[in-house]
Amino acid sequence: MIGVLLVAASISAQPPAAATAYADILEDAAHAIDVGRLQEGKLLVARAVASGARGPAVDRLNANLAFASGKYVQALSTYQQLAGLPAKQRVDCEKGAISALKLGEFENAKSLVDCAVAGTDVSWRAWNAKGVLADAISDWPSADDAFSRARAIAPNEAGIVNNQGWSKLLRGKWAEAVPLFEEAVALDPKSERMANNLQLARDSLAAVLPERWPGESDEDWAARLNDAGVAAELLGDRRRAVAAFTQALDASPTWYGRASNNLQALGQN
Repeated sequence: MIGVLLVAASISAQPPAAATAYADILEDAAHAIDVGRLQEGKLLVARAVASGARGPAVDRLNANLAFASGKYVQALSTYQQLAGLPAKQRVDCEKGAISALKLGEFENAKSLVDCAVAGTDVSWRAWNAKGVLADAISDWPSADDAFSRARAIAPNEAGIVNNQGWSKLLRGKWAEAVPLFEEAVALDPKSERMANNLQLARDSLAAVLPERWPGESDEDWAARLNDAGVAAELLGDRRRAVAAFTQALDASPTWYGRASNNLQALGQN
């Protein structure tokens, strides 16, 4: 009996030591992922698992790896599981919401967004996600409030300002969108997406179709033409929308399907 008790005591004393051993590895893995060293992070997670690490901490790191790698389907699935646990962390809801929005899964995004903005110390990313979701369902007052809260936390974050501009653009408020896109471009001059949005808003106000930029690829030009067609349709300018979609058809085979569908939908309407 004494022998059995000694064995049991020996076994029960091992897990804390093992946990201490892999806790440092998990911390190193989390840091590697945060700074973008994803392959290193993946190897460290595997080492921690080999050392006995299990449970939400490992699942969260794997979800973060998937998120950082753009594997949003995998990331969303794991974040949803983590968000359902009593010991969930705000980042589970936040990154889960962003993953759902990236995938266009707005129903899945709603509960995660609500979780991410609950309580105190809410991040700008969570409020930004709430604004994007509000735009998706045309809830303009909620979008304005969410983006305003995000900017109060991170006033120089170009992505928030760009999303504010896009929100105005979705409502057809081109004149209000232009200065926001200009501010976003000033904050992040290297962002092609923000530069394209600014050009789109300016073209819409000028009632002209985009001109091809020097050296611009067929695909990029077709994408801008397609965007201009969508913008013209929102403004009720059917003629300009048809012209834009038709030019996009000719510009790039990659964009043929989307522009064709937009043109067909315009015809049905």
